[in-house]
Amino acid sequence: MTDFNLYQYEEALYEKGITYIAGIDEAGRGPLAGPVVAAAVILKKGAKLKYVDDSKKLSEKQREKALKEIKENALAIGIGISSVEEIDRINIYRAAREAMQSAIKQLKIKPEYLLIDAMPIDIGIPSDSIIKGDQKSISIAAASIVAKTTRDMYMLEMDKVFPKYNFKQHKGYGTKEHIELIKKYGYTPIHRKTYEPIKSMIKEELRKKYEEHTLFNE
Repeated sequence: MTDFNLYQYEEALYEKGITYIAGIDEAGRGPLAGPVVAAAVILKKGAKLKYVDDSKKLSEKQREKALKEIKENALAIGIGISSVEEIDRINIYRAAREAMQSAIKQLKIKPEYLLIDAMPIDIGIPSDSIIKGDQKSISIAAASIVAKTTRDMYMLEMDKVFPKYNFKQHKGYGTKEHIELIKKYGYTPIHRKTYEPIKSMIKEELRKKYEEHTLFNE
């Protein structure tokens, strides 16, 4: 059951005459594989959601139930994705921010106010950046669930493409099993090359290639 303190930010904004409030959050900063996914959600004014909470507190089945409830009570949902290549090119912080900005732009209704989990975003819309916002705002909590379930669905698809890595279980996070599988089978195109242990593996590959090239040309 949702803690209705989650509505305090939204209710304060409604009292000021602001109706279209977008909650923004992301999923996938920490994993060794896969993209970072952001979501922006504008809920109907005054909507009370029974199952929605911080996505990290919910089981997979609870998130599915919450996602259905969000879709029934949302005026607009936007999704933004930054690829593994983008993460490696510009770093995870900037990639997460770009995914959030993209999610906001995907909304079919322009929000009047943004409630963002932790990260400040300058996109020309008034906003609050709230530390642990997914535990304090129903809109951010809803966005956290949409982002998490969207990313998980992608990783389930990648499990079919790369069945040896058991992505369906760990979703790309750096579990002991996942790291052991990387060391056993090597890294895939969806692994982040700037994250350990992949980063060190690539350095070692380059070192060996350099030594082989040097020996060959002596």
